[in-house]
Amino acid sequence: MDSEYYVSRKRKLLKEFDRTLERVHGPFVSRYGEDSEAMLHEARQEYEALVPQLPYVGGKQPFTQFLISTAWFLSIYRVLKRRGETVEEVGQLLYQASEAYLQAYPRFMRRFLGFMNFSPRYLRKVQQRAVESHARQYPGDYVFDYVEGDGETFDYGVDYTECGTVKFLTEQGALELARYLCPADILYSQALGWGLRRTTTLAEGAERCDFRFPQGLFQAGEFFFVLALSLGQE
Repeated sequence: MDSEYYVSRKRKLLKEFDRTLERVHGPFVSRYGEDSEAMLHEARQEYEALVPQLPYVGGKQPFTQFLISTAWFLSIYRVLKRRGETVEEVGQLLYQASEAYLQAYPRFMRRFLGFMNFSPRYLRKVQQRAVESHARQYPGDYVFDYVEGDGETFDYGVDYTECGTVKFLTEQGALELARYLCPADILYSQALGWGLRRTTTLAEGAERCDFRFPQGLFQAGEFFFVLALSLGQE
């Protein structure tokens, strides 16, 4: 099952990658001009080769998608590295690509997804996943603890003590890329309204990634106001 999970979904995964490249095409064209087409085609070939190597973590979301996204970034990194780009330069470009990816979605959709990250149902799932993660059923998985909010500075938190992205990049000989992927979390926070605060990351050599989420704008009673406002601005 482990080796076949991604391979059996290869066609779907490649289509997803193609759609992603369409959404993030702009930053690459701006930087590489006509060469961007050949470069992104080469990245697709790299990604296709990575699909069978993706760690199986039970097929569960969101961690499976985290690893798939890591493979997207890694495939692009390898192509650009061969062309002489530094990891810092690639990190900057991937940050711009992540911005383009998020902006391709309607504002209302982004805000709705952000609101759902504070729903009681979602938080129960996070707590359940945290407990399950400590069984370490899958070596390449993420391991984390759920942190109760203090009622003032944050609503809830997540402390990652093992990161699937860091493990995968280490296995692929590209650990140096990990720290340049972490800023994408801040982009998602800004786009989705999470209000994320974080002071340490495993990718930078710390003992944990300390995610803290203040609900901020998205109080339950305000949701329909946000909904109407978002619809009016799209």
